[in-house]
Amino acid sequence: MTTRGQQQAFEVVGNPGENREALVAELAELGFTWADLEGEPYWIDQAVAMRREVYEELEEAASRLWRIFDRACRFVHGRHDLYAMLGIPELLWPTLDAIELEGEGVISRYARFDFAISDEGIIQLLELNADTPTGYAEAAVATPWQCERLSLESPNVQMPALVAAAWEEEQPDTAACAAYGEHLEDSGTIDMLVKHSGQSVDCVDLLELWVDEGVLRKKDGQAIDRIFALYPKEWMAIDEGGEALAYAIESGQLQLFNSVHSIILQSKGMMALIWGLYELNMLFNAEERSAIERYMLPTYNKALFDGSYVSKSMFGREGGSVVLYDEDGQMEVKDEDGFDTSSLFPRVYQKRAELAKIELEAGQFSLLTGMFVINGVPCGMLGRAGGLITGNTSHFVAIGVKAS
Repeated sequence: MTTRGQQQAFEVVGNPGENREALVAELAELGFTWADLEGEPYWIDQAVAMRREVYEELEEAASRLWRIFDRACRFVHGRHDLYAMLGIPELLWPTLDAIELEGEGVISRYARFDFAISDEGIIQLLELNADTPTGYAEAAVATPWQCERLSLESPNVQMPALVAAAWEEEQPDTAACAAYGEHLEDSGTIDMLVKHSGQSVDCVDLLELWVDEGVLRKKDGQAIDRIFALYPKEWMAIDEGGEALAYAIESGQLQLFNSVHSIILQSKGMMALIWGLYELNMLFNAEERSAIERYMLPTYNKALFDGSYVSKSMFGREGGSVVLYDEDGQMEVKDEDGFDTSSLFPRVYQKRAELAKIELEAGQFSLLTGMFVINGVPCGMLGRAGGLITGNTSHFVAIGVKAS
């Protein structure tokens, strides 16, 4: 554990290059083709250096929390009252019950924690995306490239090997996202994952797939046996054809990767469940309770706070549905950019945490620190610079570790 003092956790490194166009082209050659989006800079040509002791604690925190979420998922499995509490659509309950849970630590093989790390290095978990995280190319390709340019160490260099190990276990024959070939970020994410997997995998558009008596088929009718999909599993309860897809999984005719059980980990209600079990002194041992107390935030299914807190949908993504409340319980900021799913799924209420503030050439931002967990191993940081709510209009900034 790091001993916290007044030393800052982060330091901005480098200045934007004079020829951004050439750098963006170089990143595109590496496979990161959305450094600029809709004519605006998404990638920031600077980096953030994290103090080494903070990184070491972050890696340890992610490892401990991953085990805690795994234990909690096994506690939930098969309990319909807890499925309901987590906002999991009833359509998926039979599928969750019918499919055997994966081994310890690999219920999801491709996930990302999002942490609030304060200026002083206090680490607190905001949420876990254990189902469909993006940002892989940013973390696995662009971050090491930027860190090398600015003489920072990057633990992210291990990400491709861990992806290869995960896909070797899962052996998907197909990878899919919506609007493949048109949506740059999602398409680029699965393309990079396939490249790093070393597997021969066909990339397709989810919207062209169809289910025929429990068999998922491509546009040309070819059957799919095993698929990696950037498709939020809760949408099976909403989308046309979702029920048929759930049946294909439940009947064993389709193997989904990440597994269907990743929806349990994905629900932000899991943070409320874990916190509740912690308060009741149930399930977790002393070491796990210590990690929960240190790294997790009080989270409930109701707004039980005297001071400032955050409200968000159990299945919100990219900042959608997030509302920040001030010390008096009055709404301070509401996300207006992401899709608000709170009309479809329940909300959770979480104590607010402090994000570090960084001064970049483009202005002052709050820094959100992502930590990927691939094949059960915490392995790569993703930096996003945004406002009080880190939504889909935030910027990507590389995070590295100070060399000394």
